[in-house]
Parts: sequence; structure tokens; C-alpha cells
Amino acid sequence: MSGGAEDKVASGELWRDFCRRLEAAGQIVLGADVADTPIDRAEGYRYLSRLLRIALEMHLENADPDFPSFYAASHPTAKIGADNPDNLYLNASISGERRYRITGKRGTVPILSFGTKANRYAIDGTMASTGELDSADMTFDEDGRFEIIAGREPAPGNWLPLAEDSSMLIVRQTFLDRASEEPATVRIEALDPPRATPAPLDAAKLEAGLGRALAFVEGTARTFLKWTDLFRAEQLNRLATTDQTMFFKAGGDPTIFYLHGYWKLEPGEALVIETRVPDCVFWNFQLDNIWMESLDYRHHRIHVNKHGAKLNPDGTLTLVVADRDIGRGNWIDTAGHRQGTMLLRWTGAKDHPIPETHVETIG
Repeated sequence: MSGGAEDKVASGELWRDFCRRLEAAGQIVLGADVADTPIDRAEGYRYLSRLLRIALEMHLENADPDFPSFYAASHPTAKIGADNPDNLYLNASISGERRYRITGKRGTVPILSFGTKANRYAIDGTMASTGELDSADMTFDEDGRFEIIAGREPAPGNWLPLAEDSSMLIVRQTFLDRASEEPATVRIEALDPPRATPAPLDAAKLEAGLGRALAFVEGTARTFLKWTDLFRAEQLNRLATTDQTMFFKAGGDPTIFYLHGYWKLEPGEALVIETRVPDCVFWNFQLDNIWMESLDYRHHRIHVNKHGAKLNPDGTLTLVVADRDIGRGNWIDTAGHRQGTMLLRWTGAKDHPIPETHVETIG
């Protein structure tokens, strides 16, 4: 096998094949009929470049489960599947055949959780949970330091389960107010790795990594375009996804109740969303593009959460999605878009209200 890979590298065939397959995978996005505006088409090309960046970080740069390191699979300039603007995501490649030690310091971020996943985005669009651990169930020392053992066999103290096919560890940190809250620090190491240092890159590893990266681009793009098409067909200007199975299969947080939808507005229109707010640990609402990427939260008010929202006198919530602030409710900026997906999260809620929505003419 290695001889064949070495020949492909030496001849350039491996790179040419990678480029051809990437072009073919891109047709999933570039051929999508939902992309019917200039901004949607332009963002489709950017989405492909972002998926490729994430895929190479995941499957080439940080792929060794014997020497794992944390990287960000979703961040302000690379996004997957309605990424949460209030989250700091950290991912690491792992193996169900190993044990790991995760250490760090708690910080003041309100929500901190650890999960192990069987990442099958490249196969069937799923990311099954194989273990979950929330900071509320962990022990810390007086300075907020912690240690977690991740493995298939239970361990004393903080234990994060693995399964035979676990391949990814995800750390989610959710902020109410990023400006005043301190993130947790985390690091990971394999216990008893088979060698002292990572093995050098060889042709076979390069071929395998590039192949997995391409499969990830293709599988991820196909999965979330299917979601977009589903929301557009069934939930136009509505938030009403009550069956959570699909979201959990794709790696969703089991403590969150997800209400996805599709929004589409003409110039001079606003989408008004009104809901009761349940007793919950956290909630937020965000606006996404058709590729299910959160809109640019660095420069636009495209989301609001439990901390920053202004409630009505009776405790209910009004959100107004529009291209400008009309001075009512909590304004969510469309940031130059006319359509896309949207998401309301209830985290740790005792019940899950379904919002009422309507479109208004704002002149």
C-alpha cells in the first residue's frame, strides 16, 4: 500500500486526484437550487473553502489519536451546522482503543461540557454521542483545576466514557457575556502512547488524510443542505422542529432543545417572533445563511441570548428579524441577506415553548 501511495506522491497523481475529487464534491454546493441570490452563491464558494480548512485541520493536521491536540472546528471564519455564536468549540481526535487525560482550569464560563463522538459525517452524516460529562457533575480543586479520565472502562473521579468507535472529543463552552467571562483552559494527552513522539508523515498517511478530508467536505455539505431543504419546505418563517432525533444524530448537545426554521423576507419586511421563555439554564436565538453558517456575529447583531435580551413587561420575548432596527423588540440584523436558516435553543429547559411568528411590512 505504501509503495502505491509513494508512487502517487512522486508522480503528482495524488494531488491531481485530490483536486478532481474536491471539484466533484463542490457540485453538492454549487448545484444547490436554494442558492438563488448573488450573496448566497458567493457564500457557497466560501463555504466550500471553509469546510476544506476544517477538514484538513481535523484529518491531516490533528489526526493522530496517540498525540491529540485541541483545535477549533467552528469559529468566526469557519462554521458548520448552525454553529453557536455564544460557544467556544474545541475538538480533538481520539481513539476508543486508548485512554486520555484532560486537565485544565474551570474559568468562569457559565456552561462547560465534554463529549465523545463517533464522527461519521463522511459516511452517513451522523456524529453519535458515545459519552457526555457536564461541569455541574464534575469535581474541581479549590483553584478550579480539574482532571478527567476518558476511556472505555470507568475511572474514579471525573470520567468521560468512550466507545469502541469514538473518534472525536468535543469541549463546548457557552458564554452569556464574553466580555466579562473567563474561558476554561484545557489540554489533552494520551495515557501510555505507543511511542515517545509522533511518527513522521509518510505517503500512506497523506493519502488517507486527504481522502478523509474530502469525504468530510462531501458528507458535511450534503447533510446540512438536506436540513436547509427540509426547513425551507416545512418551516418557512417558522420555528417548529419538535422531533430532536435528527439533531442528536448529527452531534447536537443532549441538554439542548433545538428549534430550527427557514426565514425569507422581501425588502421592507420583518419577521416577528414571539414566545414565552421557559425556566432554563441558557437560551439564544441566531440567524444563519442558507449553508447553515451563523451570520457574521463579529460585526452584526445576528443573535441574542438570555443575558443580552430585553424581555417584555410580562416576561415574554419578542424578536424582530429585519434589515434595520424598527425600535421594537430585540432586533436581529439580516446582514445583507434575504433568506437563510435560523435557530432558537432552550438549554436545560423544563418545557419547550414553540414560538408564534408572522411577517410584517415595515415600509
